[in-house]
Amino acid sequence: MTKRQENSLLFMWAVSLVATLGSLYFSQVRGYVPCELCWVQRIFMYPLVFVLGVAYVQKNLRIAMTTLVLSVIGGSVSLYHYGIQKLRFLSDSAPSCGQVPCTGEYINYLGFITIPFLALIAFALIAGTSVYLWKSLKEEQ
Repeated sequence: MTKRQENSLLFMWAVSLVATLGSLYFSQVRGYVPCELCWVQRIFMYPLVFVLGVAYVQKNLRIAMTTLVLSVIGGSVSLYHYGIQKLRFLSDSAPSCGQVPCTGEYINYLGFITIPFLALIAFALIAGTSVYLWKSLKEEQ
């Protein structure tokens, strides 16, 4: 394993950790009740902290396909969630999400940065780095 590959695993772990701690901050410290789509995104982000932590310790690059799948699915949910927050034609037809509406925006920094947007960025960073690791693993074989 090269130093760059090792750093890539560490980077993905750090991104997943920051995203997890950020979501816990918003819900536990700020008191924002997560909607159902937020919970789905958490289902795909939280395991990445443990999976990538173990992969980093074991220096296991083969985890790249697993992290790619989890991050693409989670990122797709984030993209849809962001879309129903920001696009009128999606928000008008958005399904009911339970007690907290999925169209609600607890934060809206600079007019476009919402919680699903932050999750989307984290999933995209993890997915992109996973593709890099997967390709570098294929080149070694």
